[in-house]
Amino acid sequence: MSEQKVHDWITKKVANDDVVLFMKGTRQFPQCGFSSQVVQILDYLGVEYAEVNVLDDLGVREGIKSFTNWPTIPQLYVKGEFVGGCDIIREMFQDGELQDLLTNKEISHNKQTLTA
Repeated sequence: MSEQKVHDWITKKVANDDVVLFMKGTRQFPQCGFSSQVVQILDYLGVEYAEVNVLDDLGVREGIKSFTNWPTIPQLYVKGEFVGGCDIIREMFQDGELQDLLTNKEISHNKQTLTA
């Protein structure tokens, strides 16, 4: 698949699903620690999300990086907007910013915050 076709597919995916996680592996079997951390955060918050296993398709794996000009995976999208990778998602979660973003974008989630 050409890069343009991959970008078109990604555009449709993030437009059709409110929350999309491009990751290595699946939510049941993440294939890297960074993907696992984002899955744990989203699951903790009870967020419904679509997952795309980039290991299933090299075109998507490379295409998502050029689509966002972001070199790493996982990548999280909320309402069509690129939010960030693992470090950003973790920091946003710890600061309560991720929960605020989900609320502002009208994404159903548990209003839990990290306590430690």
